Amino acid sequence: MTDKFHRETLVAGAGVSTDRAHNSVSPPLHLSANFYWNDPCEKPEYDYSRSGNPNRTQLAEALASLEGGARGVVTSSGMAAVDLVLNLVDPGDVVLAPHDCYGGTHRLLTARAKRGHFKIVYVDQTDLAALAAGFAKKPKLVLIETPSNPLLRVTDVEKVVGYARQVGAIVVADNTFLSPALQRPLELGCDIVVHSTTKFINGHSDVVGGAVIAKDAELGEELAWWANCTGVTGAPFDSFLTLRGLRTLFTRLERQQATAHDVVNRLNDDRRVAKVFYPGLESHPGHDIAARQQSGFGSMFSVEFTEGIDVLELLRRLEIFTIAESLGGFESLVCVPAAMTHAAMTPEARETAGISDRLVRFSIGLEHSEDLVRDVFAALDGAVADGNVTYLNEQAVGACA
Repeated sequence: MTDKFHRETLVAGAGVSTDRAHNSVSPPLHLSANFYWNDPCEKPEYDYSRSGNPNRTQLAEALASLEGGARGVVTSSGMAAVDLVLNLVDPGDVVLAPHDCYGGTHRLLTARAKRGHFKIVYVDQTDLAALAAGFAKKPKLVLIETPSNPLLRVTDVEKVVGYARQVGAIVVADNTFLSPALQRPLELGCDIVVHSTTKFINGHSDVVGGAVIAKDAELGEELAWWANCTGVTGAPFDSFLTLRGLRTLFTRLERQQATAHDVVNRLNDDRRVAKVFYPGLESHPGHDIAARQQSGFGSMFSVEFTEGIDVLELLRRLEIFTIAESLGGFESLVCVPAAMTHAAMTPEARETAGISDRLVRFSIGLEHSEDLVRDVFAALDGAVADGNVTYLNEQAVGACA
């Protein structure tokens, strides 16, 4: 079926008309924690919801078909998805990760490495010399995040896969920023894709969830075993809602991406902007790679403002954008990564990654582009720094969610 239809059709039809009990068109919600056996010697398809649930199966199969994978596993959060793949490495193994990855991922990798679960090596994966040096350590698992969060650096996936094949490493791509609508890492040679389904896949900011999709069925079975063993599987109702949100993924992203392009072009020419980080700009160092391996540039971008702008005041003056962590929902969001999403990183780690206190990350929603542009520039006009602004202090730093 996946070869017969376009992905938009697969999304629209996922789970539809599969109810054999009552012939409902929309797949029903199965909230039961357990399922009865007809005979003690005949295990049914589902017996306990941690191990398997119809709603979770429907979502996992839909995501696997979109990514072109053999097996999908639905988890309780995006971080649970990342943590799940770490069960594939042993103490002494090397995990190679991007130096500018999401703050929660950086926190998890660093904490687990400190406890001796594996060795962690952070490198700038857009720097070929640094990448080669990282692979010289013969990693067992390589994590890619492209575009990166929050600087939207673009990693050449096929280049990383080529290095990985030489040392027998498993390549895991975090595809949260683009979703399978705009990028398919498994087709580029990766072994596993992870998602925070909280973001674009659900798209409505009302469910926290994650997913892991394996290209190989055997690897997928191993991940499913660990998910059941550790209990990180997603809840039935969360899976039900996420599948409902997934149906509009392509339509939402098409609109969000077009709006992001409009806002970026306006900001890129403003003298109060030091730099715009968006792969859709031809001036972006990863533009050509992104154009080759992505089918779109997405609706996420970050802006580093000049020292004359008080970024905290800028956020306070916004009317349409909501100050919040997360991304990919129907509503436009804005955050200061250094004080919010990446606050768990040390100042030294943020400096190494290039995440300054004046960096602002934007997630574009479904509002009209003219209203969003007007909102940003009205706030920017009133956010002039007086020379006494402390952009980041202990009071401003929140928990990394």
